[in-house]
Amino acid sequence: MKAKSILVTGGAGFVGSHLVDQLVKLGHQVTIFDNLEDQVHQGKVPDYLNTNAEFIRGDVRDADILTKALLNKDVVFHQAAAVGVGQSMYQIRKYADYNSTGGATLLDIIVNNNKIRNRIEKIIVASSMSIYGEGLYTCSQCGDVYPKLRPTEQLKTKQWEVNCPLCGLECKHKGTHENKPLFPTSIYAITKRDHEEMFLVTGISYQIPVVALRYFNIFGTRQALSNPYTGVAAIFSSRLLNNKPPVIFEDGLQSRDFVHVSDIVQANILAMEKNAANYQAYNVGTGRNLSIKDVAEKLMGKLVPESDMQPVIEYRFREGDIRHCYADISKITKELGYSPKMRFEDGISELTHWVSEQQADDGFEKARSELERFGLAH
Repeated sequence: MKAKSILVTGGAGFVGSHLVDQLVKLGHQVTIFDNLEDQVHQGKVPDYLNTNAEFIRGDVRDADILTKALLNKDVVFHQAAAVGVGQSMYQIRKYADYNSTGGATLLDIIVNNNKIRNRIEKIIVASSMSIYGEGLYTCSQCGDVYPKLRPTEQLKTKQWEVNCPLCGLECKHKGTHENKPLFPTSIYAITKRDHEEMFLVTGISYQIPVVALRYFNIFGTRQALSNPYTGVAAIFSSRLLNNKPPVIFEDGLQSRDFVHVSDIVQANILAMEKNAANYQAYNVGTGRNLSIKDVAEKLMGKLVPESDMQPVIEYRFREGDIRHCYADISKITKELGYSPKMRFEDGISELTHWVSEQQADDGFEKARSELERFGLAH
């Protein structure tokens, strides 16, 4: 592919920085745009940031500086977002502002500046599996069904599995495809749906190819270990670094699709390079699910192999939590040639080697107390 001039918003973050590295490696001219959010970066430029890319410190809600960053760009990867499902439920304005308004600001600049709009060839926006809410299920009586949240009264009795919304029988989970109705269960998830829908409808209206990538649960190096609202693998790792056991809500058998950050990068590059991706939304995962308890035990086996420590399974629940969601990746595999290369079991050694060299403040207890204070954990 001919070398492009590329802007990566959120390019100093977990996914963004790995994407920048690959784009530079492929010979593209890359600009990183990032506000160095205190909760993630403590306001500092991370050591791993690629020095062969231009760095602009800025907020995506600041139209003036973002306009300058967008000038003369061929491709935009919009990765910038405030991340955190639980926190989004009591910092509602912040998440709506950072995410929905930030994305809207970027789009507003593009469509109102002819020089920018006429230059941009493609926009790839980071969406999230959280927009689905619960995953796809099948009922022995009713076939495929799309449950919403499990009733609070059910969870209070510690009946964790999902029942059919039509007949009440317990359902079996299955891979979630892109056509499943969207039932986001947090403010964060709503803002990611905003991202996807705003970008796609704007792209279609102005004939600017847009691709939305629905990331599943990402793991890998550079995830912010001191951010208690980040991915579960990082939260558990931070606990273990501080000689504390992972804490698991419900019974630990809830499951997710854990995808390595290198496969997220693979999907982004394919979305940029393949015209078949234009105006489409794709799942980016592995197509297999792991229980949260299994993830905790695998991390413990690597980080504290000699310890008799065990995960703390609380049999409590959080408002808005889902039971099972993992990706059906047949669409992205067939249309773009995506093929996940790194299973959790294969990538865990790299992750734990990196984790063992880090220092992390364990903010889990503070985050949990906040959820309790707002009545979001029971």
